[in-house]
Parts: sequence; structure tokens; C-alpha cells
Amino acid sequence: MTAQVARRLRYGVLVAAAGISILAVLLVLAAWRNDHTIESDRGVATAEVLSAGSMRSAISFVTPDGVTHNPQLGVLYPTNLTVGQRIDVEYARSDPDLVRVSGRDARVAIVPAGSVIVVTWLVAGPVSWYLRRHENSAVLSVPTSS
Repeated sequence: MTAQVARRLRYGVLVAAAGISILAVLLVLAAWRNDHTIESDRGVATAEVLSAGSMRSAISFVTPDGVTHNPQLGVLYPTNLTVGQRIDVEYARSDPDLVRVSGRDARVAIVPAGSVIVVTWLVAGPVSWYLRRHENSAVLSVPTSS
């Protein structure tokens, strides 16, 4: 591997790690924005969990105007829900498809996003260091002509 290839790979690793870190931060900021939207026009209801998963759970709830809502993207912060469970939810009255489990907010996204950032840099750091060493050794081992 030439020094130029090692340098390009190292930059690629660093750019990918920075990109992943930025996306993780944006995820937390988006969760905060959703919470802010819900808080600014909050409605509350009791919902039934139709399907449950760690990443997405489908729910159904009825708003005070008698309309049944089944948000297409599910409920925010869906961990530890079970099918058939009845839960309290908070939603944006202006957008009833934006709904979260009561008592949960963007703070639950901080640990997973932080973990992604830490693991990303725990991998990218040593790989970058290795490529930097390889880059330096490739430069040093280039024969010079007299």
C-alpha cells in the first residue's frame, strides 16, 4: 500500500466516523424537535399497542373529537411495550401522527446515540492510527535515487 492510498483510506475512515457522529447528534436533535412540537400543542389519550418492537411499535388511539388514529410511523420511544397493552400517550393536536409514550422524551435517545458515537470512534481511532503508521512507514521506505 502506498502512502497516498493509506492517507486516502485514513481520511475516508475519519470522514465516515465524523458523518456517523453527526447523524447521531442530528437524531437526538430531531427527537428534541418532535418533543417540542408535542409540548407546544399537547393532547393526551390512552392507546392500545397493536404491535411491539424495540425500534417501532404500532398503536391506535382515539382523540377527543372521536377520530381514531393509527400513526403510520408508530409511537416515539417504543421500548418495553407489549401487544395489547394500554398506554398513555401524548400527541401534537395539530399532527396526531406525532405521538410519544407519556413520560418519555428525547433523553432516552441520548444513551443510544452516545453509544454509537463512542463505538464509532473506538473503531475509527485505532484504524486511523494504523493507517497513519502505514502511511509514515511507506514514506520512509521509498527508495531515493542518487
